[in-house]
Amino acid sequence: MRLALPALAAASLLSLAACSGGAADEAPAGQAPAATPGASVAPAPPAPVDPSAAASADAALGGDTEAICAQAGRVSTAFGETFIADLKLQIDAASQGATAKQQADQKIERDVTSYSYALADMAKLTTDPALKKALTDMSKQVTALKGDLTKINAEKMSQITGTLDKACGKG
Repeated sequence: MRLALPALAAASLLSLAACSGGAADEAPAGQAPAATPGASVAPAPPAPVDPSAAASADAALGGDTEAICAQAGRVSTAFGETFIADLKLQIDAASQGATAKQQADQKIERDVTSYSYALADMAKLTTDPALKKALTDMSKQVTALKGDLTKINAEKMSQITGTLDKACGKG
């Protein structure tokens, strides 16, 4: 079945994200991310961000390897959960017609792009060369997906996440 590989990759990605996150980032055992039945494919508009607040947050993180590692763990965990939801959305949309499939594909592409940008932005903030390389490599790997969840290579993501864990002193 074509969806078996992405499902396996999703499970691998979630477990990898949990490895990169701290204890506070982990969901209780046996608890799956909540899905909203009958949820619309259209995303809610993003809340406006105050540029000065974002710049202040970036300045606070700049050079703080521990804080950047913690943020990378949270972002990776959130992407793992989003990946599972997007996979379900993609499966559901396949039976709902071309418009639903197109909307799902657009959402997935935005989610993948957002994750890649977040990783690249954290790479710009850190002064630690190993962490910068790990985050940059992860960003490039995610960008290569181009929103296609079937391109997830669990082994490569595991290797890259392991590099992030090592750069963060966890491996």
